Amino acid sequence: MTRRGFVRLAAAAGAGALPAARLLAQTAGSVSERPSGPRAFAFVIDACGGPGDPAAEDGAALSARAIADVRASGITAVNVTVGPVGERPSLAAFEGIFRDLADWEKEIEAHPDALMRVRGASELDAAKSSGRLGLIFGLQDGVAFHDDVSRLEVLHRFGLRIIQPTYNLRNLLGDGCLEPDGAGLSRAGHEAVERMNALRILLDLSHCGRRTTRDGVEASKRPPAFTHTGCASVADHPRNKTDEELRTLAEKGGVAGIYFMPYLRTAGQPMAEDVVRHVERAVQVAGEDHVGIGTDGVISATDLSPEYKAKFRADIERRKKAGIGAPGEVPDVYPLVPDLNMPRRIQRLGELLLARGYSTARVEKIVGGNFARLFREVWG
Repeated sequence: MTRRGFVRLAAAAGAGALPAARLLAQTAGSVSERPSGPRAFAFVIDACGGPGDPAAEDGAALSARAIADVRASGITAVNVTVGPVGERPSLAAFEGIFRDLADWEKEIEAHPDALMRVRGASELDAAKSSGRLGLIFGLQDGVAFHDDVSRLEVLHRFGLRIIQPTYNLRNLLGDGCLEPDGAGLSRAGHEAVERMNALRILLDLSHCGRRTTRDGVEASKRPPAFTHTGCASVADHPRNKTDEELRTLAEKGGVAGIYFMPYLRTAGQPMAEDVVRHVERAVQVAGEDHVGIGTDGVISATDLSPEYKAKFRADIERRKKAGIGAPGEVPDVYPLVPDLNMPRRIQRLGELLLARGYSTARVEKIVGGNFARLFREVWG
């Protein structure tokens, strides 16, 4: 899957779905941003997501709508996934990374007033001051270098700043969250963590299995992250992290990004109240300095058109055949939160938290400040 694959149309989960009427008429236009008006926060960071039209074909250039939504989103920077997941052999995955990087470079050249690359803290500040969206390139699977960890140096040189050792399955570095045996980091996995620390690449353990997550947190000399996850104590699912995992991450200085995904519920379509519930639990367990947002989706609102639904259904089947589909992935539960289905979704979430009595300072941390601090600390 090419760079549009990172949108993960196939990331639906949870058995069952809400009635169509509950999906806000199933159109992006049915979602209003009027409730409390726009609010600007110091830093707004989506730790997993990116620009794009959910209905676009893989590899398609960003549309005028997608760029307009980037400008309207209020997001300072986003961790954009490049390269495929679950790909074998590793060289094919390695090549796929550079194809995606080339596509994103074209987009930056085509829209220099809206997009810029971020490889360090100074560029994060530049994105904020210029009003452009900073693109941070990351991997969601280590299969591209699991048989040769020296490739990490090449990836770093070409701008990769966030990397996961595993996706849902096992590779030579460790076990993903869907592996039944639950083995931890291998020798190669430990070497990869060591090299990532030396290169100042942020270690992301979002899709890793329980033991691999624990081993990764323990092995890392720099703060790691769960860029996009939920709380297993709220919804028991292998993609969500346990309270113990959240606590140990916080003890290392890391940050957990709460996603806007079906895994927030064990059944049915998640709503904004589910996102808030997971944020509040993460804050309760890990502390307000260690919780952020990683939506795992695109900035533009999703229009649940017949074409989108057909494409989504096909991708669900593809993931099942590839063995990378998570439990409960079904074609009628979509990777979105209907009442946050808007470009300014993170700001809207911040407003909801303010309305629940959260201080402005706490909300500033959650919507972007904590990840900004983590990036500065890891990247140097």
